[in-house]
Amino acid sequence: MSLDPDALAVVNLIKATGRPPLHTMSVEEARAAYLRADVVLGAERQDVAEVRDLKAKGPGGDILLRLYRGAGTATGAALPCLVFFHGGGWVIGDLETHDRLCRHIANTAGCAVVAVDYRMGPEHRFHAAVEDCAAATQWIADHAGELGIDRGKLAVGGDSAGGNLAAVMTHMARDGKLPPLVFQLLIYPATDLNAKYSADVLARVKDLPFNDLTIKWFVDKYADPGKQRDDWRASPLKAANFKGLPPAVILTAGYDPLSAEGEAYAQKLIDAGARITRLHFSDQTHGFITQGRIVRMALAATDMVALALRRAFA
Repeated sequence: MSLDPDALAVVNLIKATGRPPLHTMSVEEARAAYLRADVVLGAERQDVAEVRDLKAKGPGGDILLRLYRGAGTATGAALPCLVFFHGGGWVIGDLETHDRLCRHIANTAGCAVVAVDYRMGPEHRFHAAVEDCAAATQWIADHAGELGIDRGKLAVGGDSAGGNLAAVMTHMARDGKLPPLVFQLLIYPATDLNAKYSADVLARVKDLPFNDLTIKWFVDKYADPGKQRDDWRASPLKAANFKGLPPAVILTAGYDPLSAEGEAYAQKLIDAGARITRLHFSDQTHGFITQGRIVRMALAATDMVALALRRAFA
């Protein structure tokens, strides 16, 4: 299938601005570019019932969090909660780049969302991000009462690198290292840091902003070659046990080199008996769900995953 015209418009817009490929930038330039792209490409910012910035104690210091309560939710009610980990290759991204997406999910799912600003590479390499996400998830559960959250209805989710971290959290929770989780929302997740790409995939994404060179740029700044990248906390596809993990929605895109590893992770869950909803957008690129100002399918996709989350909480 050919690329969605809206997605092609985003690719052409990036080229027209003269923005160099991400893998040729410095870390600081890439972070600034990602934030600027959100302003241009991000969907309209929705109003929610409440937004509150918080801090959780983490192994490397304070972890910044942002709490959203969906529009129309009752004041003081204990809401089900999605703990959300942003994408950006464990190197770029923050609370601002995913603010619009978190608002949309909170409103459509009728829940609370707590976004986590975990430590990133290259300043803080693997497994600092895993430690922060685990500490934040535990802190949210421990403070559920004062946050207006139902501790018994905690889910995790994220896009790309954030999907990777969310998947890792479910294994930790299943093993008793975190509070129980009822659902996982994995949006084009990275699940294997040593993944190999077919010639067909490489040709398909060669001229797109996110390709194998971009992935290498990110991974090299996150985890050392060898044992670190084979560790299941970096590559959850390599986990030894998939039994007892929570239901999942796994979203993949056809013009995304991560699509195969997302599909492989879904199959591992299915083989282990988990309840899985697979959403595959064959004409979309990696990152499309945060491009709702131009990519109309991004809004529909967000509605789909948020409604699945609402159903899981119910």
